[in-house]
Amino acid sequence: MRYFTLVICLFCMAFAATAAKADRRVAFVVGNGAYRNVAALPNPPIDARAMASALRNVGFEVVEGTNLTRDKMTERLLDFGKKAQNADVAVFFYAGHGIAISGTNYLLPIDADIKSEMDVKLGAAINIDLTLDQTMGDAKVKLVFLDACRDNPFAAKIKSNSATRSVSVQTGLAEMKSGEGTLIAFATGPGQTALDGQEGANSPFTRALLANITAPGVEIQQAMTRVRAQVNEETNKSQLPWGHTNLIGSVYLNGAPAAAPAGTSAAPSAPAAVASAPGTDVELEFWRSIKDSNKPEELNAYLTNYPNGQFRSLALSRIASLESGPSTTTRNLTTGIDPATFTEEATQVTEDQIGLDKGQRRDVQRRLNGLGFDTKITGKFDESTRVVITRWQAARGYPKSGYLNRLQHKALLTEIVATTPSANSSDDEGRPARRRASSGGGGGGAPARSSHGGGDPAGAGRFIGGVVGGMFR
Repeated sequence: MRYFTLVICLFCMAFAATAAKADRRVAFVVGNGAYRNVAALPNPPIDARAMASALRNVGFEVVEGTNLTRDKMTERLLDFGKKAQNADVAVFFYAGHGIAISGTNYLLPIDADIKSEMDVKLGAAINIDLTLDQTMGDAKVKLVFLDACRDNPFAAKIKSNSATRSVSVQTGLAEMKSGEGTLIAFATGPGQTALDGQEGANSPFTRALLANITAPGVEIQQAMTRVRAQVNEETNKSQLPWGHTNLIGSVYLNGAPAAAPAGTSAAPSAPAAVASAPGTDVELEFWRSIKDSNKPEELNAYLTNYPNGQFRSLALSRIASLESGPSTTTRNLTTGIDPATFTEEATQVTEDQIGLDKGQRRDVQRRLNGLGFDTKITGKFDESTRVVITRWQAARGYPKSGYLNRLQHKALLTEIVATTPSANSSDDEGRPARRRASSGGGGGGAPARSSHGGGDPAGAGRFIGGVVGGMFR
């Protein structure tokens, strides 16, 4: 009898363990690219097929579609909504065109032909907020991935047909907040546009998702940290995925790490705890990817993922300065910027036409420094300065060349610099003269401050500038 009871107990334990693992997972995966009334996007269908395959491999039932009309998208969404009721994990992935009008985001079926705001409101596009609420509201964990931040292809039509009333037609998608148990991830920040990638391949955002979110034993928020770092690196810092999360527990799409054997003193197994530890390579890369940002939500994303991170105080100081001062407009500043700034190429010729003297070049370098793009203030545009100019152009959405034109120079002058302009000064041409004056001779030479104290004042200036700059990046 005792043996029989033991067998029954073991059977019950095995059944309970199997039931615990057999959580219900449902995903909606759609990629729209073959648009009929605007330029086609070659990669979203490729992105969707790859994502559907990856999710099936980790146990998801996938409602899938590519190049869907309004009616077909509605059919798939109704099917997904039924399957997602009381699901343990529901995933919503969309690649294709998305637009934002008056702060509301919409997804575009391939037959969308939008001429006015009224077309959108009457159903030519899919309202994301309503869709997520209706299809995923009952799921315990909701993960939303929107690779849909391309330029609004209907913006010109909507604006031209709304001359008598104010309509806000935004670039990229608008910010969205997540409810309890929800993670929302965008391919790039609010109001910015994302890259579609090379034709016939995955977009940078989808490629990073595929590489990280179903990695064995990786918690989803740690995976998204890696996604941000990968996209930021792959696009030369011109695209930084953004998101909002209200998850209330650890979420693994491909198995949690195995628990340490009894009696051992292994490190905590939860990746989220590991990710929060200061000094990790992932944390450092994440910080580098957002340290130049003037968007509080990106800095808050760092604090969410690394509440005790080594850059916590810098992030908090930066957020405080953004919320209390006018410098909130320094990144991707578009108000008052000539639209041609985003399209006109810059070359050595266009830069020569500006006629910058040495003092004006130093001013450009000071401003770049103050905006968080570290460079020496020499008055000479050497290779390192060209690299920094390219980074600034990429961050603002201007054509990247490393050279300036009149429009870009004017745009730079309008940006509000957050740091003191003289901290990182180093005039290479002046150094030899100062060394000669201090070493012997020559009446009327420059003061001997460069040899005073056995240190390198320029190096000290760079150190102080780096510390001060770090507080405002």
